[in-house]
Amino acid sequence: MVAKIITGKNIRGLLLYNENKVESNKAEIIMASRFGGDIEQLSFKNKLTRFQNLTMLNSRVRTNALHIMLNFDTSEKIGTAKLQQIAAAYMEKIGFGDQPYLVYQHKDAAHDHVHIVTTNMQADGKRIDVHNIGKLISEPARKELEIEYKLVKAEGKGLKEALGIKPIDIEKAVYGKTPTKQAITNIVTEVTNTYKFTSVAELNAVLKQFNVIADRGREDTMMYEKKGLIYSILDKDDNKIGIPFKASSLNGKPTLKNLEEKFEKNKEKRKPYKDDLKKRIDKVFAGYTHITKATFLKELQQQNIHATFRQNDHGFIYGLTFIDNKNRAVFNGSDLGKEYSAKAITEKFTATDKAIQPKTYLKPQQQTTYLKKGEQESTYLHPPEPTKFLETLFDKSDYEPFAGMPRRRKKKKRKGISQDNQLTL
Repeated sequence: MVAKIITGKNIRGLLLYNENKVESNKAEIIMASRFGGDIEQLSFKNKLTRFQNLTMLNSRVRTNALHIMLNFDTSEKIGTAKLQQIAAAYMEKIGFGDQPYLVYQHKDAAHDHVHIVTTNMQADGKRIDVHNIGKLISEPARKELEIEYKLVKAEGKGLKEALGIKPIDIEKAVYGKTPTKQAITNIVTEVTNTYKFTSVAELNAVLKQFNVIADRGREDTMMYEKKGLIYSILDKDDNKIGIPFKASSLNGKPTLKNLEEKFEKNKEKRKPYKDDLKKRIDKVFAGYTHITKATFLKELQQQNIHATFRQNDHGFIYGLTFIDNKNRAVFNGSDLGKEYSAKAITEKFTATDKAIQPKTYLKPQQQTTYLKKGEQESTYLHPPEPTKFLETLFDKSDYEPFAGMPRRRKKKKRKGISQDNQLTL
């Protein structure tokens, strides 16, 4: 099981995201804890009001919303009743058992997963501290639940990395397939809450994976001067289609002003993932003596990395952005180091590919001795042939001058040792 906690400042936006999933039959609400009524009787207003009654108790606390996701292995088919038990046990273990929360079972991915919406504001106006809650509280709780409910362990099957292959569990926004504003809202909310980017360009590098773009307009326009921002859907050729929407009209208000507040924070948040990203890029080059641009991009995808080259109207490449979809961190190549800049990377490309063949080491076989037919192999481990040296030495005989001195025995030639020793490989 993998547990992920995202903190936010807009409980309404989190609620809308999940309710829209229910409306489109891609999710089902399976639990409403401490709402004082049956699930079927709760309207959107009832749910929102219950949360707002708590968040309004202390207006100084801006981060007051939590979006929790519990993901299970694809091999597990967990029934609704068990999902309810796991969700309730998890919330109890992380200290949110007495808080109101809603549990949604999403059905838009290959693996079972639930989303939980709650607030950290308590009835007395005090907030539950969520600093480092993921590492200090959620991780131990997750491991306990894996044992208690006999779930597939995240470490055991590399589930964390597997789930990182898909950046977010939402569909690409396809014009005409779903309501445009809803599709844009879902994607922008998820990306801005979970990815660590430090500029609009880096944000767009992520959004374009889902056919969405944030646009400030041309530099000579009033919109650009007033720091306006609109979001549009892109077609397969990166052309804007449909009606654009002002950032201020979307839930969560992903305006330029609010994004700029994230930019500085994200510079620190992404630092722990810098070295890991560089190692995975290096791993791609280490596998080739010659590599084309197309192969480089394809190999990066295998490492859960999406790379975007920026070029001008004349085709000149002037920038490179790496999107680490596993850790959800975005870096310009030059931010990783000179050797990862657009210029340095493109200089390594060739017209054809040549992979490095893995080295194989043959274990030498033991020396084999080939003997001629009828011969036996001699070995120094066998005792030598018996001789009559002692008998001759102590034998009594008639005295004759010099007769008692033993004659020098002719050395017996040993047979059976072949010179045809060979080493077979």
